[in-house]
Amino acid sequence: MPSLAEPPGSGERPLAAGETWRTIALGERTVAYVLRRARRRTIGLSIDHRGLRVGAPPRASLRDVESLIVEHGEWIGRKLDEWRTRCPPQPLAIIDGMQLPLLGKPITIRLALGNNRCLWNPQGAEPALTLCLRAPAAAPRVLEQAWRENARALFVERLAHYAPLLGVALPPLAVSAARTRWGSCSRSSGIRLNWRLLHFPLPVLDYVVVHELAHLREMNHSERFWSLVAQIYPDYGAARAELKKRALDCPHW
Repeated sequence: MPSLAEPPGSGERPLAAGETWRTIALGERTVAYVLRRARRRTIGLSIDHRGLRVGAPPRASLRDVESLIVEHGEWIGRKLDEWRTRCPPQPLAIIDGMQLPLLGKPITIRLALGNNRCLWNPQGAEPALTLCLRAPAAAPRVLEQAWRENARALFVERLAHYAPLLGVALPPLAVSAARTRWGSCSRSSGIRLNWRLLHFPLPVLDYVVVHELAHLREMNHSERFWSLVAQIYPDYGAARAELKKRALDCPHW
């Protein structure tokens, strides 16, 4: 996360197109933030492990942006402090016999000697995924690759199911590994979905798919957007709450 007292240095990740680093004084502290200009109707603030990020429509002046930041200065300071003191999740050790959630149900991970490949047996008496490894150190990489491939196949299937219901063309798909974002949508580059969604029950995964597809018609979170989501997924509120709950315990390795 960028320092709260200094602008980010050269070691920070490169910014995307339309993003700029800025700083602002909030009381006695100087806060660095990323300003992203995008097609949206309002100015939005978000805080995660990367720090403060501000999304603003092209027409919004810098004065408007920074007035909103100052207005929410107390909240921003509190949330930034919470992230600074939060302990990062410890990577999960991949061991023989461990269990991971696959679409909300446990699957046993087995380790065996082999050529760094995986064998799925999700329908047996004991659903299992066997990692055939040259060396134990390869387990996290082979496991992630297995999860990514399975996730991509399921994402393609679910997108193909819901896109016609929303009246949109099937978009390009990218599989992401973002730490704090489950999905994103761009009219130019398509939809990105996090492979870790494969840990969650299918109704939760479907909610994210419908959410992102709906953005192809409404690039905002307006009442019209949520009405569109509700037409296809009436119980989206429960799925949204379940996503937030399960995200707290999502495995990382």
